[in-house]
Amino acid sequence: MTKSQEAIDLEDKHGAHNYHPLPVVLSKGEGVFLWDVEGKKYYDFLSAYSAVNQGHCHPRILETIKEQASTLTLTSRAFYNDVLGPFEKYMTEYFGFDKVLAMNTGAEAVETAIKIARKWAYEKNGIMENSGKIIVAEQNFHGRTTTVISFSSDDTAKKNFGPFTPGFIKVPYNDTEALKNALEGEDNIVGFLVEPIQGEAGVYRPDNDYMRKCQELCKEHNVLFMADEIQTGIARTGSLLAVCGDCTCQGHCEKQSSYVEPDILILGKALSGGFYPVSAVLANDHIMEVITPGTHGSTFGGNPLGARVAVTALDVIKDENLAQNARKLGELFRERLNKFIETTDLVKLVRGKGLLNAIVINDSEDSSTAWDLCVALKENGLLAKPTHGNIIRFAPPLVMTEEQLHDCCDIIEKTIAEFQK
Repeated sequence: MTKSQEAIDLEDKHGAHNYHPLPVVLSKGEGVFLWDVEGKKYYDFLSAYSAVNQGHCHPRILETIKEQASTLTLTSRAFYNDVLGPFEKYMTEYFGFDKVLAMNTGAEAVETAIKIARKWAYEKNGIMENSGKIIVAEQNFHGRTTTVISFSSDDTAKKNFGPFTPGFIKVPYNDTEALKNALEGEDNIVGFLVEPIQGEAGVYRPDNDYMRKCQELCKEHNVLFMADEIQTGIARTGSLLAVCGDCTCQGHCEKQSSYVEPDILILGKALSGGFYPVSAVLANDHIMEVITPGTHGSTFGGNPLGARVAVTALDVIKDENLAQNARKLGELFRERLNKFIETTDLVKLVRGKGLLNAIVINDSEDSSTAWDLCVALKENGLLAKPTHGNIIRFAPPLVMTEEQLHDCCDIIEKTIAEFQK
């Protein structure tokens, strides 16, 4: 029996079966590459769902985590520490908000944003306590907690996990008229929670003016515009945030016209470069000041280790111009793949922004074609994963070079061509 099969069998026997991984057992990562336990080398084209935008085991982040781990890792928020304040100053200046609340996982950050929005509505916006509603988009993915799956469109994520948390209204994604109708037709609306690009749903990119129109509608009706940039943020889509539109600046820029500023910004994943769970919620004072001692917390949230790592991870994004690289390589990727799919009936669509892209397989959602193609890609040295049955998401680390990208395109095109035979 191979080492890989032994590891797979061990997980299967002793671990809960809450994932269906591709049959590869990884033991090493560096930059855009991963190696399995037998030593085979692969291109990583998923980036841990965009958590390793800076590449695997980035040396600067590695050095930071080693240095801080040998000094102080956790104090809880029962005491001050000498890292959290500098982290908070750095984060608020980097993203252009007054305040930040640090948490650990993306789902925690979403839950935190929901709590902040509701408390703001009751204390600042005249909505009666326990009556607030939040509008969300259909086909959303914001996490797996009980509250979050309460407004999910994924039946598998919801079945037999109820009763669910009330207070959410779903509207179609990329439909500002539906949002307008909900805002005008429903009472006690607190805010609108949305992904600028729906990643888990299959990299659905909305109309270019969708975010701006949503922001304007929220402002008109005095509700909070809440952007979940856990997967799309930190340079993934070719700008610092997806709500930055066409701007390639490495920080908040009030002068550029395409930026759509959320009332609440939610970050996670690449905020730590894949080294440690770090997430954050950012907002201005008039919103964040509703959080007072005892109203929210986390033993690990804002710990020194995570705070130091996040600062270095963001430095890497800025210093290595990763937003600009993601934009350039994303355009090359879509240009090349769009030209290629003219020669095949297997792929009917390429879509995305920056280095968050997907191909749509010309088959039904309940077919195994996308899965089988990902297995074939693995055999040819590239790791990707299907989502929603017939869609394959492509999201390599942002440190990828143009030569490496073309090499990956060679693998993808070769695999699809062979798959059809």
